[in-house]
Amino acid sequence: MRVAIGIEYDGCGFHGWQVQQHAVSVQSCVEQALARVAAHPLRVQCAGRTDADVHASGQVAHFDTAAVRPERAWVLGANANLPDGVSLTWARRVSDAFNARYSATGRAYRYVILNRSTRSALLRDRAVWVHRPLDEQQMHEAGQCLLGEHDFSSYRAQGCQAKSPVRWLTRLDVQRRGDLVVLEVRANAFLHHMVRNIAGVLMAVGRGDAGVDWPRTLLEQRDRALGGVTAPPQGLYLVRVDYPEHFAIPEPAETAFP
Repeated sequence: MRVAIGIEYDGCGFHGWQVQQHAVSVQSCVEQALARVAAHPLRVQCAGRTDADVHASGQVAHFDTAAVRPERAWVLGANANLPDGVSLTWARRVSDAFNARYSATGRAYRYVILNRSTRSALLRDRAVWVHRPLDEQQMHEAGQCLLGEHDFSSYRAQGCQAKSPVRWLTRLDVQRRGDLVVLEVRANAFLHHMVRNIAGVLMAVGRGDAGVDWPRTLLEQRDRALGGVTAPPQGLYLVRVDYPEHFAIPEPAETAFP
């Protein structure tokens, strides 16, 4: 049978989601923990692979198993065998038609910036520190040109392997929450480093190093070599994956931070 699971993890200390031969990954930890519960090896496929030091509060994955276990047993059993930085939040039996990656209709990311004059001892791995003042309203205004369907070649990693650079952005909001400036981005799918590259461009606008028209200019140029600096990974969170209602995938829980 096929089982879907929700996962949250602190990306620090992991070399990303995907299994790597000589490094610790989130995927390898999840597969080993679930294998202990299933009593056989298994493979886990996620909705969106994340890079090293990137976090997730709403990751979704699935696996196939011959083992019959209560949904609660998958969660409790896996969590008993997972490191502290990774936790299953739910498990649901789903139809074989469900695929965590290919059934997804949308994904949402959050990028968190600590904007104050001094660095934080507590948020050093949870947000990106920018000591120069940021104008979050300018950042929000500048980002609105990215909404809709576009060729995002200027906003993807040069080594991105996606067949098409076209994506549909449905939300881009920048808000201040005290010392935190939070970027919320939602799309049908994302290219490699796309959110971090958007964040880097908008931070340049917020600092006054670039005008509000720069994101549009980059978009139209369709050339990553002309783009801005890729923002650091530790401010990035995968917070939501959307699916058609008939799969009955649970809504992600709101987290206290960020």
